[in-house]
Amino acid sequence: MSFFLSTLLLAQASTIAAAPEVLVPQEVRALPGKLDQFPVFNSNSPEIVKSEGILLSTFPESGKQFPEAHLNYALTGRFDVFAHHVTRIDSKKGKRPLYLGVLLHNPSSKPVKVLVLQANSYLSQSQAPFVDLPAHSADQGGKIYSGPGSRTAGEVLRRKRQAGWATNLVIPPGQSKMLVNLQLPPSNSRTTWLRLWTNGKLYAASMTRYARSPSKWKFQAPLLEDWKQTLAKGNLVSPRDKAPTPPDSDSEKFFYGRVAGVSKGSEWKATIANKPGADSLDIPKPGEAFSYAINTLDRGTLGTDQIQSAPMLVRYEDTAYKSHGNYGLRYKLDLPLKNNTDNPQKVTLSLQTPIKEDKLSDKGLRFLKSPGGPAFFRGTLKLSYTDGAGKSQRRFFHLVQRRGERGKALLTLPIPPKKKQLVNVEFLYPADSTPPQVLTIRTINPK
Repeated sequence: MSFFLSTLLLAQASTIAAAPEVLVPQEVRALPGKLDQFPVFNSNSPEIVKSEGILLSTFPESGKQFPEAHLNYALTGRFDVFAHHVTRIDSKKGKRPLYLGVLLHNPSSKPVKVLVLQANSYLSQSQAPFVDLPAHSADQGGKIYSGPGSRTAGEVLRRKRQAGWATNLVIPPGQSKMLVNLQLPPSNSRTTWLRLWTNGKLYAASMTRYARSPSKWKFQAPLLEDWKQTLAKGNLVSPRDKAPTPPDSDSEKFFYGRVAGVSKGSEWKATIANKPGADSLDIPKPGEAFSYAINTLDRGTLGTDQIQSAPMLVRYEDTAYKSHGNYGLRYKLDLPLKNNTDNPQKVTLSLQTPIKEDKLSDKGLRFLKSPGGPAFFRGTLKLSYTDGAGKSQRRFFHLVQRRGERGKALLTLPIPPKKKQLVNVEFLYPADSTPPQVLTIRTINPK
C-alpha cells in the first residue's frame, strides 16, 4: 500500500535509483514564525500494531506492572490528541478486531471538565479508502480524499466535527473515562485527531485491546474496566519500530523513527514578510521565484538550517527524538504580497515536493522530470484572498504529490502597481506524508 511505502521512506534515508532531474535555480528561505506551546499527545509508534498493550501512557509509573511503559506527564489546559496506527490480518486471531482506546484520568480531589472542541477519526477500508486521485483537484465541498490521513486533515481544516463525539466530559475525582473506544479492524489504518481543553490535571493513555467475545460470532467493545486492566498490567505494544538514529550521529544511514510521546506545538503561525515586523512581502522579479521551506527536519533543511519538527516533551527511548513529519500540525501562513513595480504583475502560488537535501548542492531546488512512486503529500490546502473585483474568496485544493514533483499553480493572482494583496494559506500536515515541501511564489514573466 502506498501509505506504508511513503512512511517507510520517511523512516530512513535510503538510496533511490538515479532518475532524470531538473534543477530550478531559486532562493529557498526559512519559514518565519514558530510553533505554539500547546502539547500534543502523539501516538504513532509502533505504526503497525500486532498485539494488545500500551501505545502511549503519560501516567506515573507507580502501581504499574511495567513502569517503563509510562512517561509521567500531566496534561492541562489546551492540548491535542493525535493517533495514527495500522493493523494487519492475524490468522491466529481470525477476524476478531482490535480496538484503539484513549483513556483520561483525573488524579485530583476535584471534578475535572474536558471540552472536546473538535474530533475526527477515520478508517482506511470503510471510511477513507486509498484511491488514485489527480495531482491537483479543486475541492470546495470536501468530497475528495484518499486514506484516513487525507480525510481527517481535510475535515479538521474545514472545522468539521464528526458526528457521534461527546462535546464535553466530566471526570470525577480519582476516576477515569474513555475518550476514544474505536475499532481497529484487521488490515486497516486509523487516523484520529482531537482538540481538547481541560480545567484541571489529566493523565492520558492510548492502548490496544481485542474486542470482547461473549459468543463465538459476536464481538463487543472493551469496557472501561478492561482498559484499566491493560493500563495497570500491560506492557508496550510489540513488535517495536526500528529505533531512531541520534540527531548528532554522523552515520551515513539515518533512521528518524516513529513518534510516541508528548510533542510541543500544535500550530505554526506566521506572517511572511520582508523582515520581522514588516507588513508586506515584495514579490519576485518577473520570471523569478523564491520558496519557503515547509516541515523541514534533521538532514532535510533544504539549505535553510531550519528544523521545524516539534520537540518532544517526553518520549520512549526507542522512538523519535522529534516529531518528524509533524503529523496533524496546522500551518497558518499570511502572505501580504506587494507589487513594488510600476507595472501590473501576476503572481502564482504553489506547493512543491523537491528532492530532499540538507545543503542544496546547487543554488536551487532539484525535481524529477517524471515523478513516480508513493505519494509524499496527500492532503488539502485552503487559500483565502481577495480577488481583483474586491470579493473575498476561499478555495480548497486536494493535492497528491510524489517525490520530486514541482506541482501546479494553486492560484494566479494579479496585483496592480504599488498595491498589496493578502493571501492566507492554511493546512494540516496529513498523516502518510513525507517532508519536506516548499511554498513557492513566482512572478510570471510577461514576455
